[in-house]
Amino acid sequence: MSDILEKIVATKKMEIASNLQKISLANQCEIAQTNNQDSLLKPRGFIRSIADKITVGKAGVITEIKKASPSKGILRANFNPAEIARSYAQHGAACLSVLTDVDYFQGCNDYLKAARTACSIPVLRKDFTIDPYQVYEARAIGADAILLIVACLGLNQMKELEACAHDLGLDILVEVHNAAELEQALELKTPLLGINNRNLKTFEVTLQTTLSLLSMVPNDKILVTESGILSRTDVQLMRNHHINAFLVGEAFMRADDPGVALSDLFS
Repeated sequence: MSDILEKIVATKKMEIASNLQKISLANQCEIAQTNNQDSLLKPRGFIRSIADKITVGKAGVITEIKKASPSKGILRANFNPAEIARSYAQHGAACLSVLTDVDYFQGCNDYLKAARTACSIPVLRKDFTIDPYQVYEARAIGADAILLIVACLGLNQMKELEACAHDLGLDILVEVHNAAELEQALELKTPLLGINNRNLKTFEVTLQTTLSLLSMVPNDKILVTESGILSRTDVQLMRNHHINAFLVGEAFMRADDPGVALSDLFS
């Protein structure tokens, strides 16, 4: 685990302990189950939305709503999650990814709620999920999917979190950075596999990371390339290798209109 991930995981453990004092696990579970019965809040089908785009020959783009990052600082000073979500949806995004981590990305749960309410496409809770409490919390705030980062989880942990998520109707994006992590990720049931092109130790980004791992990915997985997609040339490089799902964040967050930037990049 990289130094930054170690710090984040340590912070998450304290955050979970604090949140348990405010809302118990039983209460989070009750809210999550109630949401599953609500026509407006029940899961929207995150994986299905991506697959539907790919089936008709389009890119399945997960567009990120992120105010800041540890390495880049503030990405968007004029930050309105609902407005950004509407723009993304209007310009063809398959799904949203909303950062809810407070300490390192200046996110919050309310950003996810606002983004999901503003549109009809599914939303991933982009956070560092290490405990079942966070899975129930994700569904309680309206998330349609969660992220599992192999670099900060053991295999048994991931299987437990996946089972918990599936019980709630949540989809899962499992994220890897190298071959060893990919082997672990393939032990999970989820068909959605993300390869992050960012090195967590150096923060350097290279699209070669996705391409070098491509041969290890089974045909029944939907491969999402994450980070470093900045130009149409980058998009075409991936699509030439039959990679049709993308997670893009910083490139759009710096644009005047994130949805227009999405349309320009993938037109």
